[in-house]
Amino acid sequence: MLKKSLSLVLLIMVSASVFAQCSKSVTLVVLSRHPTEILEAARDAFLNSKYAKEFCISNIKFVQLPPGWWPYYIKSHPVDVAWGGGPTQFDTLFKANLLKPIETALALQAASQVPDTLAGVPLKRIKDGKIYWVAAAISSFGFTINTEVAEQLGYDWTKLKSWRDLGSDELGLLMLQVGVPVSGIADPTMSTSNTRMYEIILQAYGWDEGWKLLTLMAANSKVYSGSSAVRDAVMNGEIMVGITIDFYGYTAHKQNPACVYVAPPGETIVNGDPIAITVSTKNPKAAEAFLAWVLTDGQAIWLSPDINRLPANPNVFNTPLGKSRQDLYQAYQMITKSKSMNFNDTLALQYEDAMRMYFKATLVDLHDLLQRAWTELLNAYYVEHRISQAEFQRLKDELTSFPTFKDPLTGKTETFTIDYAIKVNSYLMNHPEDMDKFMNAWREGARVKYLGVISSIG
Repeated sequence: MLKKSLSLVLLIMVSASVFAQCSKSVTLVVLSRHPTEILEAARDAFLNSKYAKEFCISNIKFVQLPPGWWPYYIKSHPVDVAWGGGPTQFDTLFKANLLKPIETALALQAASQVPDTLAGVPLKRIKDGKIYWVAAAISSFGFTINTEVAEQLGYDWTKLKSWRDLGSDELGLLMLQVGVPVSGIADPTMSTSNTRMYEIILQAYGWDEGWKLLTLMAANSKVYSGSSAVRDAVMNGEIMVGITIDFYGYTAHKQNPACVYVAPPGETIVNGDPIAITVSTKNPKAAEAFLAWVLTDGQAIWLSPDINRLPANPNVFNTPLGKSRQDLYQAYQMITKSKSMNFNDTLALQYEDAMRMYFKATLVDLHDLLQRAWTELLNAYYVEHRISQAEFQRLKDELTSFPTFKDPLTGKTETFTIDYAIKVNSYLMNHPEDMDKFMNAWREGARVKYLGVISSIG
């Protein structure tokens, strides 16, 4: 009888303790660029975890917004966690002082299981010994090819090995042949992964040659509103090839075995896809508990056949689920040993916003005019044979050259050199309201250039 009474008292005490601890439940607000299938899987798994129970977290509210809206949203709304969207996005938040350093022992211990660097690329943003973001997953960058579409077009898809191949005359001629583009890219203002790929190209080929290649890639391609739309277009056979982050390539292959992902040797990097705590969090300890889960038990989410991402914490491959995904383990091993290029992350940050807006103004907003100039040039030389090779090359150089424009602040004639991009990037950080002035100037300069090429073809 005494034993039963003691047991009952103990049960009441434990229950009272739990009740007191969780007298107020927490709903975490997580700002994310991850697709819905990842977020729903994470919510279900996390809310059943020990982390959620210990920190009284009863729900997660996911907010999915385009990258440009994040700083405003964090400043004007309570946001506990930012998760997914690539280092480009998180470094933008870091530079704007919108990220809070990780502080709890639980989260710091979880972060310690993620390497500081991988293949020479940082997986954490550390300042003064404090971690402001840490990679939750890792990726490489390349393109995904639909081999069935290539065969239908009579094109040897194995020739697509480098970024330069996506800006080739050959792909332009295929576009002429079928009447629509056979390749796809995404607007960098709507895709952080595509932004990183354009930065890779600018460093792999150099600023001047890189912009020439980006211009030809855009001229050869259909421009999509986001990176997932490019993946889906390849998967569904709408285009033959599209630039993608690696896990989009793995997913495309899972759903359509005709799809093959290619990481250009020496022209790709490993990228960490971060998670961080924001300065507007109302639940810092609960937020760091979610971060700790994402970096440990939550790494299993990436191994789902519907997600197919590479985890940032390699310990997950020691679990039963991890051992069952030998395909992803091999991909992880390949990335750690891959021939990556030397990528200057600091330099990319110095011109990033200006680069994205210049790309948008000159290659996206005027895409129809650019593509018209390119197809007319290809037709005049390769099909109608009414211009010489020398004239074709001259006009191609003109098409891919930097347009001149009047600086909206000084009135001076400028071109988009790397020094100018860095200067404008720095200026716009403090004067974002002037962005449209610069974009209008760049857009008008490009318009004049494209019309000049069309006029010269006759």
